[in-house]
Amino acid sequence: MVLTQLLFDRDMKTNIYDVISKEKLDVVSNPIEKAHGLPNECYLHGEYTQIERKKIFEDKWVVIGVANSIPNTGDAKPFDLLGIPLIIIRDKQNKIRVFHNVCSHRGYKILQKSCNIKNVLRCPYHSWSYDFSGALVATPHLGGMNKHEVKDFDKEASGLKEVRSQVWLDLIIVNISNNETPFDEYIKPLSDRWSEFWPKEDRRLICQPHDFKYFLLEAKCNWKFAIENFCESYHLPWVHPGLNSYSKISDHYHIQGLPNRFAGQGTVVYNPRLKGKNKFPCFPNWPKNKINIAEYVALFPNVMMGIHKDHYYAYWLEPVNHEFTIEHMEIYYVGNEAANSKKFKKLRKQNLKLWHSVQSEDVHIIEGLQEGRNSPSYNGGNFSPVMDNPTHHFHKWVATNLV
Repeated sequence: MVLTQLLFDRDMKTNIYDVISKEKLDVVSNPIEKAHGLPNECYLHGEYTQIERKKIFEDKWVVIGVANSIPNTGDAKPFDLLGIPLIIIRDKQNKIRVFHNVCSHRGYKILQKSCNIKNVLRCPYHSWSYDFSGALVATPHLGGMNKHEVKDFDKEASGLKEVRSQVWLDLIIVNISNNETPFDEYIKPLSDRWSEFWPKEDRRLICQPHDFKYFLLEAKCNWKFAIENFCESYHLPWVHPGLNSYSKISDHYHIQGLPNRFAGQGTVVYNPRLKGKNKFPCFPNWPKNKINIAEYVALFPNVMMGIHKDHYYAYWLEPVNHEFTIEHMEIYYVGNEAANSKKFKKLRKQNLKLWHSVQSEDVHIIEGLQEGRNSPSYNGGNFSPVMDNPTHHFHKWVATNLV
């Protein structure tokens, strides 16, 4: 099995046109009336996944977690991004940092599980140790027994390799290959769009509760199906009849970011139907004339966000392989009282249950999409020129960035 894998890796294609014909990819970017969706190879083939890992998950800004999951100095956790081992840690200056999770000595994966580190990250193999900045600080017996230093050995060149990272709306976002546009520039179109709903001072108010803050769903499908489905409201009457009873297709509008980095939908009738007399506090600067507007945007490639007058969520995807995805839902409220007081506890529980129900309904659908892609008769599908614009937007983004 190991030999087979080695031979497979040796022959791994690096050019997308060795896996998918140029014609199949080019048609994706046609005007929507004449376009087809991404071809089956983009959902079924391991060779394609290797190219996608490089072009999408290494070359682009990608979400790998949330800062609130490591709240204390020294908190650290491992994360594997399609096989790339990473360490996420909060350093002594309270900064989130990300490193490649591999010792510079013999390549051992240093951190195996989440923990709190007091002083150093220590490799279990030969005890080489690194401080919170990634610097190599200890090399036991490097020059022989009880000789821990060697004159010509360059410790400074042997630290952990740091990954370019940013924290935005509590999301930890990385660019593995360090060749994407600076993050502030990259996120500006979406940040500017949302500034009319919640300016920066309001965004600082987001607070994740200690209870009813998170759930995880597993989907036996390619990660792209979750994004495609999230981008459109076309499916509401049939997949989400409860939600559709008060938020119909006709109450939604399309969102297509330019440059093409995000897409989604908005509703003009957001009015949470939670039981009880209490209501969550709203963002103080949310415009009164937009009080019933909520927006649901997928920031490509792997996070879906919902902003509302009274809460925010981030639904980020952890692709495990080409046919299995872990979905992480993180929910935030306006200030600590809404997030953690007993007064709003029942509302928090209801709200989490609501979103769990909605997203669970989608899992069944996107798993069915994965199964359908096994048909050789399917060419990627057609789009509704009216209803599928945001989904087509995403398909074009993928197709363009694979080349």
